[in-house]
Amino acid sequence: MSEARTYHGQCHCGAVRFTANTALDGLMDCNCSRCRRLGWILQPVPADEFVLLSGADKLVPYHFNTDRIDHLFCSHCGIESFARGEDGSGKATVMINVNCLDDAPAVDRNTIRHWDGANF
Repeated sequence: MSEARTYHGQCHCGAVRFTANTALDGLMDCNCSRCRRLGWILQPVPADEFVLLSGADKLVPYHFNTDRIDHLFCSHCGIESFARGEDGSGKATVMINVNCLDDAPAVDRNTIRHWDGANF
């Protein structure tokens, strides 16, 4: 397991910026209709390890299916760099899009967990 560190991330235009303290050891992708189209690589982060630095006023929510996840995208460039919800235990969680991290390592999709969101 890798050691946690603070990563910096942003949407495409830079209006939405954040930090997330994580070890990037829970990487996954999802085959739901939304994630599949977006090509997300997901990393869950406890809400208290995530800080939105700027762009709260630029975030637009989108809800689908159970309406329990706040999919938040930048109203200017349209990129969803993170989403907010709860994990299976009911703890506030932020799911970051690893592709939006400034200093993300290269990810081999064959080595990450595959979440069957299409049948969830």
